[in-house]
Amino acid sequence: MTRPNILLIISDDHGYADRSSMGTPGVRTPTLDRLAEEGATCSDAYVTAPICSPSRAGLITGRYQQRWGGLWFDSAHIGTAPTIAERLREAGYATGYFGKVHYGDETSADRGAPPHHGFDESFYGLAGQSMGRLHYLHHSADSVADYGEAAEAMGVQPFWSGEDPAEFDGFTTDEIADRAVDFIQRRIGETPFFATVAFNAVHNFCWQLPDSELAARGLDAHADWHPGASEYLDWYDGAISPNLPDGRSFYLAQLELMDRAIGRLLDTLDIAGAASDTIVVYLTDNGGSRCNYGDNGDLRGTKYTLWEGGIRVPFLVRWPGVTEPGSTIAQPVSALDLAATFAAAAGLPACVEDDGDDLRAVLTQGGADAAGCERELHWDCGWQWAVRRGGWKLLSVAGDDPTAAYVREIEHTSTGDGLILTDLTGDPGERDNLAARRPRLVQELREAHQRWQAELGLPVEPPVSP
Repeated sequence: MTRPNILLIISDDHGYADRSSMGTPGVRTPTLDRLAEEGATCSDAYVTAPICSPSRAGLITGRYQQRWGGLWFDSAHIGTAPTIAERLREAGYATGYFGKVHYGDETSADRGAPPHHGFDESFYGLAGQSMGRLHYLHHSADSVADYGEAAEAMGVQPFWSGEDPAEFDGFTTDEIADRAVDFIQRRIGETPFFATVAFNAVHNFCWQLPDSELAARGLDAHADWHPGASEYLDWYDGAISPNLPDGRSFYLAQLELMDRAIGRLLDTLDIAGAASDTIVVYLTDNGGSRCNYGDNGDLRGTKYTLWEGGIRVPFLVRWPGVTEPGSTIAQPVSALDLAATFAAAAGLPACVEDDGDDLRAVLTQGGADAAGCERELHWDCGWQWAVRRGGWKLLSVAGDDPTAAYVREIEHTSTGDGLILTDLTGDPGERDNLAARRPRLVQELREAHQRWQAELGLPVEPPVSP
């Protein structure tokens, strides 16, 4: 059996509709369009949380992060379950991690740091130490000293290379790509590799662009926050939609430059003649944040919410010999499925502890027979939960919870309230609440989620009543 290389590309807060192939005005993503043309687009693809930390934990382990209590930022961590990197390394893969890490409140000594969960080589920024953010231009001890109290909020700390600090000044998107390209070039032909490339793009703050890109796009430079300019949350509020002049243009620039960097990764495979032996997967860690200028199209909601706009994500797979070029997969799939799929591709036996599915059969079908698929997926953040079975989705939100109030106030998005039943097959925008008209189905889905909560050891007390 020939074991394929695996290139997993993860972006941050990429809006569902922000690909040029979807016709969204102003978007330029030729590389992602190329991936879609040469592989499969999973239209109903999900992550396990509407925020990055728990979502990334579920992705790398292939298990619901709620199994070890990962519900929200304050409880997110990677857990002790074997990661897909550890499983592949044991199978003889060379493993490398390049980019943003955010598995909770982490340090370089924690299991969440790539050297401690299966990666031979790594170049990474610990976003858990910087409010989830990485600066796009500065990462050095001098920058930390210059920013002072603002250093954490602006994410200017040095990166890490394995166990050692790695300072650099330059565009972070390109630096991440440079390190990943070097790893791929050295590993091709030696042994199969698994490379995770986790860009901080297009996460806030989007105005942090190289001077040359600002000039080329006619965009003005904007200063970062430093103590004394204003209270941080006031300053933050002034930098998000609709308050940042040309905010959408900055966001689209970050997206285009990330797309260009991904193009370099694909070109590296092409030049080495390795594209036909490499699985390439692209997805983002949660839905787009409209207050930071992402566009989720017709999907309701944003990052932080369990509306479709918070958990349904761009998800592209190019797997020569498996995916049909230009196909669309309409069955529900999950980031949970990647661990099981990569393990199967490497010839590893199925792991009964995986919560995800091996996607080979679904990808090979090219999207056929999507109707009638009754797969069940669950989400739970404590103050909000959801379950999807087939085309039906039940969302439950405790709208009076302090976290819900915080999300509405600070992130300027609607969380919803109460029980909301929708038929995603005909209403992907979740506009029509059918809960009062289908009480029996509401109860069935509610009981299904209670069973799931009990299995995972979560409190089995729904936060709201019909």
